Amino acid sequence: MIAGAAFDAVDLIRTKRDGARLSDEQIDWVIGAYTRRQVPDEQIAALLMAIFLRGMHPAELTRWTAAMISSGVRMDLSTVDRPTVDKHSTGGVGDKITLPLAPVVAACGAAVPQLSGRGLGHTGGTLDKLESIPGWRANVSSDAYLAQLRDVGAVVCAAGDDLAPADKLLYALRDVTGTVESIPLIASSIMSKKIAEGAEALVLDVKVGSGAFMKDAETARVLAETMVGLGDAHGLRTVALLTAMDVPLGRTVGNALEVAEAVEVLSGGGPPDVVELTVTLAREMLAAVGLSTVDPADVLQNGRAMDTWRAMIAAQGGDPDAALPTAPERHVVTATDNGVLTGLDAYAVGVAAWRLGAGRARKEDSVSAVAGVVVLAKPGERIEAGAPLLELHTDDPERIPRALVALDGAAEFDGPGDTLPLIIDRIGA
Repeated sequence: MIAGAAFDAVDLIRTKRDGARLSDEQIDWVIGAYTRRQVPDEQIAALLMAIFLRGMHPAELTRWTAAMISSGVRMDLSTVDRPTVDKHSTGGVGDKITLPLAPVVAACGAAVPQLSGRGLGHTGGTLDKLESIPGWRANVSSDAYLAQLRDVGAVVCAAGDDLAPADKLLYALRDVTGTVESIPLIASSIMSKKIAEGAEALVLDVKVGSGAFMKDAETARVLAETMVGLGDAHGLRTVALLTAMDVPLGRTVGNALEVAEAVEVLSGGGPPDVVELTVTLAREMLAAVGLSTVDPADVLQNGRAMDTWRAMIAAQGGDPDAALPTAPERHVVTATDNGVLTGLDAYAVGVAAWRLGAGRARKEDSVSAVAGVVVLAKPGERIEAGAPLLELHTDDPERIPRALVALDGAAEFDGPGDTLPLIIDRIGA
């Protein structure tokens, strides 16, 4: 026991190990003490495993999340003269939705304070994508952040170190202790940061399928319901959509490739699934803050969203007119069969993009702006043997063989064609 401490960490571990509930005071103490590094990693690791195995009562999880929020600052957006609404995706392959979504919602009259992250493993990160734009910077001061929200209506940037710092410590420990998959720990990690951002409302995009963290709709629904409950308990209006991630979203996977596709959507074009999900999420965000009379589909077509995109990029030092970097090395993967393409495994494509250089194995790794995969045929399309199926992009040709290994068996022809509908379910008021 720490000298002068109110509680003993071992007692908390035993409590959760035996399936009992931690008291509010115990939770406040352990989160605060660990954030101050007064409790060692091995004891918190044991507590996390006990939570992983035993779960948490809703009231217990609400307090745990509150303690994580209180470990840092809670942003004050009261000087922003627009209703504020945020969106969070649990991550997937080709998920570039934030890029067109933030400007279209801003162009409809809301403010979008989007604190985003970087990719890890087979899932991409919004900041990595935007950093492929020449000059664009992820770090924005607090004053500049608020000014951009007022003037442009959208900010997509990195979170500061003072936003839920307990989460950064706990996440790093979960990553090396086999406790990442715990629904209470996932939910508190996401929602502590989102609540601390200070927006009035939040729309969650909870991905389901091979390329998502949650592989089945039942588990994803439990996570969504848990996060919606946490939002409601902390005064944040929260809605969740379950959306498909069994097939890559859109036709590009990779940083600069996805930015180019997002610009197509903002120009009134782009792949139908990206447009549909962007418009659906935008409508949910606008409805959550009382702006349902504006149709984001019209705003995409009339150019207003593109104007906001350009202003958003320029405000963070980027050049919206600059050419995006392109890969010096490309390799076309051809179809092995004739017939209708009925499946294209999102996870396999995501791993291939990662191996080409688009992703990272550790948070400190660098990523390639040009690496990725272009999807030349999607499920439902007929294709002949030998026709182009995928195009691999990289700046290092030695990466291509391992990417090809990841793609072995990724395409299915003339199968049952049981891909998920893009919008699976909606959870929340």
